[in-house]
Amino acid sequence: MSFSLQFSNLLGAVYRHGNLSFSRDGNSVISPVGNRISVFDLKNNKSETLPVSTNKNITCVGLSPDGNLAILVDEDGAAILVSLVTRAVLYHHHFHKPVNSVSFSPDGRKFVVTKENVALMYNAPGKNREFNAFALDKSYYGPYDETTCIDWTTDSKCFAVGSKDMTTWIFGAERWANLIYYSVGGHKDVIVGCFFEKDSLDLYTVSQDGALCVWESDTELDELRKGPKYSERKKMAEERKRREEEEAEEDEIEELGEDGQRRGEVIKGSAGAPEDVEGIKNVRYKQKSKHFFNKEDDFNNLTAAAFNKNTHILVTGFASGAFHLHELPDFDLIHSLSISDQRISTISVNPTGDWIGFGCSGRGQLLVWEWQSESYVFKQQGHFNNMASLAYSPDGQYLATGGDDGKVKVWNTNSGLCFVTFTEHTSSVTNVTFTTSGFVVVSASLDGTVRAYDLHRYRNFRTLTSPRLAQFSSLAVDVSGELVCAGAQDSFEIFLWSMQTGRLLEVLSGHEGPVSCLCFSPVQSVLASVSWDKTVRLWDMQDSWQTREVLRLTSDGLVVTYRPDGQELAVATLDGEITFWNPQTAAQTGSIVGRHDLQMGRKETEKITAKQSAKGKAFTSLCYSADGESMLASGQSKFVCIYNIKEQILMKKFEISCNLSLDAMEEFLDRRKMTEFGSLALVDEGAGDGDGVELGLPGVRRGDMSSRHFKPEIRVSSLRFSPTGRSWAAASTEGLLIYSLDTSLIFDPYDLDMDITPVSIRCQLKKKEWTSAIVLAFRLNETSLIREVLEAVPHDQVAVVSSSLPDVYVEKLLDFVASSLENSRHLQFYLTWAQNLLTLHGQKLKNRSGAILPTVQQLLKSIQRHHDDLSKLCDWNIYTIRYIKALSKQRGMKRMAADSLSEQEEEEEERGSVLMGSEDEEEDMMSEALIVN
Repeated sequence: MSFSLQFSNLLGAVYRHGNLSFSRDGNSVISPVGNRISVFDLKNNKSETLPVSTNKNITCVGLSPDGNLAILVDEDGAAILVSLVTRAVLYHHHFHKPVNSVSFSPDGRKFVVTKENVALMYNAPGKNREFNAFALDKSYYGPYDETTCIDWTTDSKCFAVGSKDMTTWIFGAERWANLIYYSVGGHKDVIVGCFFEKDSLDLYTVSQDGALCVWESDTELDELRKGPKYSERKKMAEERKRREEEEAEEDEIEELGEDGQRRGEVIKGSAGAPEDVEGIKNVRYKQKSKHFFNKEDDFNNLTAAAFNKNTHILVTGFASGAFHLHELPDFDLIHSLSISDQRISTISVNPTGDWIGFGCSGRGQLLVWEWQSESYVFKQQGHFNNMASLAYSPDGQYLATGGDDGKVKVWNTNSGLCFVTFTEHTSSVTNVTFTTSGFVVVSASLDGTVRAYDLHRYRNFRTLTSPRLAQFSSLAVDVSGELVCAGAQDSFEIFLWSMQTGRLLEVLSGHEGPVSCLCFSPVQSVLASVSWDKTVRLWDMQDSWQTREVLRLTSDGLVVTYRPDGQELAVATLDGEITFWNPQTAAQTGSIVGRHDLQMGRKETEKITAKQSAKGKAFTSLCYSADGESMLASGQSKFVCIYNIKEQILMKKFEISCNLSLDAMEEFLDRRKMTEFGSLALVDEGAGDGDGVELGLPGVRRGDMSSRHFKPEIRVSSLRFSPTGRSWAAASTEGLLIYSLDTSLIFDPYDLDMDITPVSIRCQLKKKEWTSAIVLAFRLNETSLIREVLEAVPHDQVAVVSSSLPDVYVEKLLDFVASSLENSRHLQFYLTWAQNLLTLHGQKLKNRSGAILPTVQQLLKSIQRHHDDLSKLCDWNIYTIRYIKALSKQRGMKRMAADSLSEQEEEEEERGSVLMGSEDEEEDMMSEALIVN
C-alpha cells in the first residue's frame, strides 16, 4: 500500500507570497503556497492543492481567460505551464531573471511577462501540441527601472506597464500607426498598479505614496490604425531620400533650400514617428485629475491595488493592514476597513466585482470579502511559525495541529479548511492529541499549561498546571480519556492530572534527563516514557503509578510509540536507530539502523557536505500504520522513511518537498557561493521592507534596517497515520502534507485467469449471476467495473448475494463499500450492503478485527460525514418549512383581514343603499303630500 500513496493535499498554509487569482466563474481563488498552488472553492467550501511544484517559492501566477491554463513562475524565473483541468505540467521554461508579473490578454492569444525593465510578449500556447509552447513575439523596452505591474485593454489591443522609475508605459500589442509607445509620469514614488478603463484607453495609475492619477486619452480604441511595418517604412524613406538626392544634383543652386526642407521632413519620418501615415493623429494623454489617499502616517505605504472594470471599483491595500474602496473616476470613498495588523501583499477582485481577495504574507492570511454585504466569504490563516505537532481524531475526520505561534487549529480532512482556532496558549505548543471520544482536544505548551478544548462549544474548559513552573514538551491521554500526562523538559518529571476534576493526581519521578516523549498503551493503563537518560520507563497507572519496567537504550531516547494492538513498543534514539520491544516481557524483538536513510541536507552556511555532517541523523517522530505492519519515521530532513517491521527493511522514501527556498535542502557544497570572506548566504540584502521572514528589534516600525531575513529549515516535526489506514499526515516546514491512497491509479488483479475479462463479467450480469459477477470483478480488480457490477445487483437480492459470497471476498467487498460510500449518492444502497455483510459475516470478521479495523474506521467516517450533511439538510428543510408555514399563516391572516374589511365595506354599502332608499321614499311621500295639498 505504501507504494501507491501519493500527495493528496496541503493543509496548515493558505498563502505565502505572490499574487492571487480568481477563476473564470469567480467562485474559486487560486493562491500560491510556497512552491505549490492551492485552489479554494468558495461555493462548496473546499480546498485542493495541485500535485505540481516548482523549484523555489512561486512569485507570479498567470491565469488564462478560459481558466484552463496557468503559468507559475518562481523566484529565479523558472516557469511551468500547468493544465488546471488535468492537474499536469505541460511545459517548462526559464526566463533566467526574476519575473515581476505575468498577465494573459483578454482574448487569450498573447501573454506578457515583465522582468527587470523589459516587457516580453509571447504567443499563448494553443490547443495543438507544440514543441515550444512559449514563442516570443515582441520585446518592449522603455522603463529605466524594474517593472511592477501589467494591465490590458478589454480588446487586447494595448497593454500598460508600471515601473519603479515612477512612470507608466503604454504599448501596442500590434504595431499601430498612431500608438507605438507612450509614457506618462505624474508620480513621486513606485507605481503599484495601472488600470485601463473598460472599452477605453483612459488610464488610472496608483503609486506607493498614495497618489492616484486619472489619465484621459484623446483617442478611442476603434480609432487605432495599423500602419506599415517599420522595416518597410525605412526602405521607403531611403528610396525617397536617394531619389531626392539625384534630383537635387540636377537642379539649380537656387532650389537647394527647398530640397533641404524636404530632406528634413523625410529624416524625421524615417525615425519611426507615426507622422508618416497621413490623416491619422497620434494618441495623446492628459492628466484629468489627481487624488490622494488618506494615509495614517508616512510609513503606511500603499502596497497593493486592484480594479474591476465592470463595477469601476478600485481597491487599495496599505502596510498597516487597512484597505479602501473607491468608485472611479470620481474617487468616491465606499469603505475603509482594516483586516490585519500586517502588510497587505496582494489584492484581487473576482470577474463579477462582488468578492475581493486579500493576501497577507506576514501572517499567512487569505481573506475573501464581499463588499456589498460587508461580510467575509472566506477567512483562513495558517500557522505563522513552524507547525510543531499534529493528531488525527479517532474517526479520521479532523486533524488538530499546534504551532510555535501558540495556536491550536482543528482542520476538516474532507474540506481541507480550518474551522476553529484556539489562542489561549502564550508560548509554543509542543504537542496535541485527541481523546477517544473525538470531541476533546488536549494541548501542551512551553508556557507551563495543559489545556483541554471542547469541540462542541469551541471553548477551553480545562487548564491544567503544575505546582512549580515547568515547560511541557510531551503529552499523552489514556484510552478512557480520564488521565492526562505531561512531561517536563527542565525538571525531568511527569505530571499526572484527572481530566474530570482538573486536579493534579501525582508527580512521577525517576528520569534523570528531560522527558522527550510519552505514550499510553491502547489496550492497557500503562504509560511509556522515554528520556535523554537512555531509558524507557513503563508506569502502571492501576498500581499506585509505580514503575513496572525500565528498558535500557544505547543512546538518548527521542520518541516512543505503541503499536495499535498494544503488543509492541518502538523507540527512536539519538544514534539513528529504531528498536522494537515487547512491553510484556521487556525484551528487544528487533532494530532498524536508519541513520543513513534520513539524508539530512546541508545548510547554506556550512562548509561541509551533508554526508560529512554528524548532526541531525536521528528520527524525531515515529508512527505505526493502522495495520501495524509498517513504520513511518522522520526527522530533521526532507525525507519520510517507511519501513517494513517484519523484514526490517526500507520500503520507500517520500520526498516531502523540493523547494530550494528552504534551508538544508541541498546535499553538496556549492563553491560558487563561497568567497575568501565566507559564504554569500551570510550577506543579508534585505532592508526590512521585503516579504520574507523577518527578525527585527522590538518596537521598530517598517523600514527597520536592523531586521534580518532567514531561510526556514526543512524538517518534519510530527507524523500520524489516519485511523482509516488510507492516508497519513506530516507536519513540516511547508505545512501539513497529506498523502492518501489513490485507488483510481492502481491496477492490482487478484487470482487472474485468461477467461476473466470485462466482456465475460458483463455476460454474467446478463445471466443474473450476481455472486459470480462480483467475484470475477474483484479478481480483475478494476474499480469502475466493480462499481458497475455492484450497482447492478437488485436491492432485494443484496442479502442473498452477501450470504453466498466466499469469505475471502467479504473483506474486499466491505473495504470497497466503505471507500465508495464516502462519495456516492446511493446512500441506502451501500448502507444495505454494509449492514448485510456485517450481520451475516460478523463473527468471522470479529476474529480478524485487527486486520479490518481500518476498513471499519473508514466506514464509520463515511457514515458520520453523511449523517452530518443530512442532519444539516434536514435542519435547513425544517427551518424552511417553518418559514413557509409562518409566511402562509401570515398571508392567510392578511387575506382574512382583507376579507373582513371587504365584508364590512359591503355591509356599509348595503346600509348606505337602505338609507338612500328610505330617504327616497320619504321624498316621494312628501312630494305626493304637496301635490294633494
